[in-house]
Amino acid sequence: MKLELDHLTKKFGDFTAVNHINLTMKNGVYGLLGVNGAGKTTLMRMLCTLLKPTSGTIRCDGRDIFKMDSEYRRLLGYLPQEFGFYPQFSVQDYLLYIAALKGIPPAAAKERVKELLFKVGLSKAAHKKMKKLSGGMKRRAGIAQAMLNNPKILILDEPTAGLDPNERIRFRNLISELSEQRLVLLSTHIVSDIEYIANEIWLMKDGELMHKGSADEIINSMPETVWECFVEKNMVSDFIKKYRISNMKTEPDGIILRIISQERPFTNAKCVKASLEDVFLYYFGEKAGDENAAI
Repeated sequence: MKLELDHLTKKFGDFTAVNHINLTMKNGVYGLLGVNGAGKTTLMRMLCTLLKPTSGTIRCDGRDIFKMDSEYRRLLGYLPQEFGFYPQFSVQDYLLYIAALKGIPPAAAKERVKELLFKVGLSKAAHKKMKKLSGGMKRRAGIAQAMLNNPKILILDEPTAGLDPNERIRFRNLISELSEQRLVLLSTHIVSDIEYIANEIWLMKDGELMHKGSADEIINSMPETVWECFVEKNMVSDFIKKYRISNMKTEPDGIILRIISQERPFTNAKCVKASLEDVFLYYFGEKAGDENAAI
């Protein structure tokens, strides 16, 4: 299975949401990382044939996905940021209903729903009404519906929104397991969701692809250094004005700052290994009152 994006562009009037994206994906996990408004959802909606590109093409194994039509959609599982459901349905009935819409035979659907309820940790809530579920449980039900047809291409838009840390770990383990047999693309602004499971990470900003590569390659793309230093509490505001601060830890007699800077910010500052969170802040955060992060 291979997806190819060739100069993919989407405009809404004078606004360019996705600008000439070129990518190739095969089986594995791809993490799309960026702040809200970066163009992630627009890109995913084009990959799901919900939006047609203004220009450029998307090909699945060499064929235009919009010409493949239903043949392509049978390969696809999709979890949007917000998904619809009938609030009076139980979780099990909701999944059986979606399975019927996807053309899955009733006997096979029943077994598949039972399997997925177990995988996403909703077996005990199978007969609970959808409207009674917590936000995190609804997301898990959404993940289950995306996997009902055992898709070869699984596209997940902010899939861990509302999930607690244990649920996020369960989700990451599940995605790692699934990725051996399919292509998985997930978008997020939560770095830890993809740091350890994505084979390739894409940084997207203002509709454009800034960087792509493994977590280590993305980290190495940052031209500045990460420093840690201990400062007195009355000095912190000056450092915030001057530097990009990725973390602050309060101690009884001062503050430990994690600073992104080309220069050594303080005499006692020591150079430390950068993380993907540092990189995210460098490219997407603000520094010293700047309106935009580094480009």
